[in-house]
Amino acid sequence: MEIQNATNNDIDEIFRLYKIATDFQKSKYIVHWPEFELNLVQTEISENRQWKLVIGNKIACVWAIAFSDPQIWEELNNDSAVYIHRIASNPEFKGQNLVEHIVAWAKQYVFDNKKKFIRMDTVGENQGLINYYTKCGFSFLGLSKLKNTEGLPAHYNNATVSLFQIAL
Repeated sequence: MEIQNATNNDIDEIFRLYKIATDFQKSKYIVHWPEFELNLVQTEISENRQWKLVIGNKIACVWAIAFSDPQIWEELNNDSAVYIHRIASNPEFKGQNLVEHIVAWAKQYVFDNKKKFIRMDTVGENQGLINYYTKCGFSFLGLSKLKNTEGLPAHYNNATVSLFQIAL
Protein backbone atom coordinates (compact mmCIF):
# COMPACT_ATOMS: atom_id res chain seq x y z
CA MET A 1 0.00 0.00 0.00
CA GLU A 2 1.39 3.37 -0.99
CA ILE A 3 0.08 6.94 -1.00
CA GLN A 4 1.22 9.06 -3.93
CA ASN A 5 0.37 12.26 -5.72
CA ALA A 6 -2.06 11.59 -8.54
CA THR A 7 -0.86 12.32 -12.07
CA ASN A 8 -2.60 13.30 -15.28
CA ASN A 9 -2.47 9.62 -16.23
CA ASP A 10 -4.87 8.94 -13.33
CA ILE A 11 -7.60 11.35 -14.46
CA ASP A 12 -9.81 8.71 -16.11
CA GLU A 13 -9.66 6.53 -12.99
CA ILE A 14 -10.32 9.50 -10.69
CA PHE A 15 -13.48 10.35 -12.64
CA ARG A 16 -14.52 6.69 -12.72
CA LEU A 17 -14.27 6.58 -8.91
CA TYR A 18 -16.20 9.86 -8.64
CA LYS A 19 -18.97 8.36 -10.77
CA ILE A 20 -19.12 5.23 -8.61
CA ALA A 21 -19.29 7.38 -5.48
CA THR A 22 -21.96 9.64 -6.98
CA ASP A 23 -24.07 6.68 -8.09
CA PHE A 24 -23.86 5.27 -4.55
CA GLN A 25 -24.82 8.64 -3.07
CA LYS A 26 -27.81 8.84 -5.40
CA SER A 27 -28.96 5.40 -4.23
CA LYS A 28 -28.74 6.34 -0.53
CA TYR A 29 -29.16 10.07 -0.10
CA ILE A 30 -30.89 13.08 -1.58
CA VAL A 31 -27.68 15.13 -1.89
CA HIS A 32 -25.01 13.80 -4.24
CA TRP A 33 -21.88 15.05 -5.89
CA PRO A 34 -22.25 16.98 -9.14
CA GLU A 35 -20.10 16.20 -12.13
CA PHE A 36 -16.79 17.81 -11.25
CA GLU A 37 -14.90 19.92 -13.76
CA LEU A 38 -11.83 18.43 -15.43
CA ASN A 39 -9.87 21.65 -14.87
CA LEU A 40 -10.49 21.39 -11.10
CA VAL A 41 -8.79 17.99 -10.96
CA GLN A 42 -6.03 19.04 -13.37
CA THR A 43 -5.27 22.06 -11.17
CA GLU A 44 -5.16 19.91 -8.05
CA ILE A 45 -2.80 17.49 -9.79
CA SER A 46 -0.50 20.30 -10.98
CA GLU A 47 -0.45 21.73 -7.43
CA ASN A 48 0.23 18.29 -5.86
CA ARG A 49 -3.13 18.40 -4.01
CA GLN A 50 -4.77 15.33 -5.59
CA TRP A 51 -3.77 12.07 -3.93
CA LYS A 52 -4.21 8.35 -4.46
CA LEU A 53 -3.81 5.28 -2.31
CA VAL A 54 -2.41 2.46 -4.41
CA ILE A 55 -2.65 -1.22 -3.48
CA GLY A 56 -0.73 -3.49 -5.81
CA ASN A 57 -0.99 -1.66 -9.10
CA LYS A 58 -4.57 -0.42 -8.59
CA ILE A 59 -5.88 2.85 -7.24
CA ALA A 60 -7.88 1.95 -4.13
CA CYS A 61 -8.91 5.48 -3.21
CA VAL A 62 -8.50 9.12 -4.26
CA TRP A 63 -8.94 12.44 -2.46
CA ALA A 64 -7.97 16.07 -2.76
CA ILE A 65 -6.65 18.51 -0.20
CA ALA A 66 -6.82 22.27 0.22
CA PHE A 67 -5.07 24.66 2.56
CA SER A 68 -7.98 27.07 2.78
CA ASP A 69 -11.74 26.52 2.81
CA PRO A 70 -13.29 29.83 3.91
CA GLN A 71 -16.83 29.36 2.61
CA ILE A 72 -17.29 26.18 4.61
CA TRP A 73 -15.15 26.88 7.66
CA GLU A 74 -15.74 30.64 7.90
CA GLU A 75 -13.76 32.16 10.84
CA LEU A 76 -12.14 28.78 11.62
CA ASN A 77 -10.47 29.00 8.21
CA ASN A 78 -7.90 31.29 9.89
CA ASP A 79 -6.50 28.21 11.64
CA SER A 80 -3.57 26.36 10.13
CA ALA A 81 -5.27 23.33 8.59
CA VAL A 82 -5.38 20.82 5.77
CA TYR A 83 -8.87 20.23 4.35
CA ILE A 84 -9.68 16.85 2.83
CA HIS A 85 -12.23 16.73 0.00
CA ARG A 86 -13.85 14.18 -2.30
CA ILE A 87 -12.72 10.85 -0.90
CA ALA A 88 -13.76 8.27 -3.48
CA SER A 89 -13.01 4.59 -3.01
CA ASN A 90 -12.66 1.76 -5.46
CA PRO A 91 -15.35 -0.82 -4.54
CA GLU A 92 -12.80 -3.60 -5.11
CA PHE A 93 -11.23 -2.49 -1.82
CA LYS A 94 -14.42 -2.19 0.22
CA GLY A 95 -14.00 -3.02 3.90
CA GLN A 96 -10.29 -2.20 4.01
CA ASN A 97 -10.72 0.93 6.17
CA LEU A 98 -9.17 3.21 3.58
CA VAL A 99 -10.14 6.38 5.46
CA GLU A 100 -8.07 5.18 8.42
CA HIS A 101 -5.06 5.01 6.08
CA ILE A 102 -5.83 8.52 4.81
CA VAL A 103 -6.02 9.76 8.42
CA ALA A 104 -2.63 8.22 9.26
CA TRP A 105 -1.15 9.81 6.13
CA ALA A 106 -2.83 13.16 6.88
CA LYS A 107 -1.46 13.25 10.43
CA GLN A 108 2.07 12.92 9.08
CA TYR A 109 1.37 15.39 6.25
CA VAL A 110 -0.01 17.96 8.70
CA PHE A 111 2.99 17.47 11.01
CA ASP A 112 5.49 17.78 8.14
CA ASN A 113 3.77 20.93 6.85
CA LYS A 114 3.49 22.52 10.32
CA LYS A 115 -0.32 22.63 10.34
CA LYS A 116 -2.53 22.13 13.39
CA PHE A 117 -5.72 20.53 12.07
CA ILE A 118 -7.05 17.97 9.63
CA ARG A 119 -10.54 19.01 8.57
CA MET A 120 -13.28 17.55 6.48
CA ASP A 121 -16.93 18.21 5.74
CA THR A 122 -19.86 16.29 4.31
CA VAL A 123 -23.10 17.72 3.02
CA GLY A 124 -26.08 17.01 5.23
CA GLU A 125 -26.49 15.10 8.45
CA ASN A 126 -25.59 11.55 7.48
CA GLN A 127 -25.42 9.64 10.77
CA GLY A 128 -23.65 6.70 9.14
CA LEU A 129 -20.83 8.93 7.89
CA ILE A 130 -20.69 10.82 11.18
CA ASN A 131 -20.22 7.53 13.03
CA TYR A 132 -17.65 6.28 10.51
CA TYR A 133 -15.54 9.44 10.51
CA THR A 134 -15.55 9.63 14.32
CA LYS A 135 -14.46 5.98 14.41
CA CYS A 136 -11.57 7.03 12.14
CA GLY A 137 -10.45 9.64 14.68
CA PHE A 138 -12.30 12.79 13.68
CA SER A 139 -14.24 14.87 16.18
CA PHE A 140 -17.71 15.77 14.93
CA LEU A 141 -18.01 19.53 15.40
CA GLY A 142 -21.67 19.74 14.45
CA LEU A 143 -23.72 21.15 11.62
CA SER A 144 -23.18 24.45 9.85
CA LYS A 145 -25.56 26.16 7.42
CA LEU A 146 -23.48 27.55 4.55
CA LYS A 147 -24.00 31.25 3.90
CA ASN A 148 -22.00 31.91 0.72
CA THR A 149 -21.62 29.03 -1.74
CA GLU A 150 -20.68 31.02 -4.82
CA GLY A 151 -17.98 29.15 -6.71
CA LEU A 152 -18.40 25.93 -4.71
CA PRO A 153 -19.55 22.69 -6.40
CA ALA A 154 -23.33 22.52 -6.87
CA HIS A 155 -24.02 20.10 -4.02
CA TYR A 156 -23.09 22.87 -1.55
CA ASN A 157 -25.83 25.24 -2.75
CA ASN A 158 -28.16 26.07 0.15
CA ALA A 159 -26.58 23.23 2.14
CA THR A 160 -26.01 22.34 5.74
CA VAL A 161 -22.71 20.55 6.27
CA SER A 162 -21.34 18.25 8.94
CA LEU A 163 -17.91 19.44 10.10
CA PHE A 164 -15.13 17.15 11.30
CA GLN A 165 -11.61 17.79 12.55
CA ILE A 166 -8.59 16.17 14.12
CA ALA A 167 -6.44 18.51 16.20
CA LEU A 168 -2.74 17.76 16.34
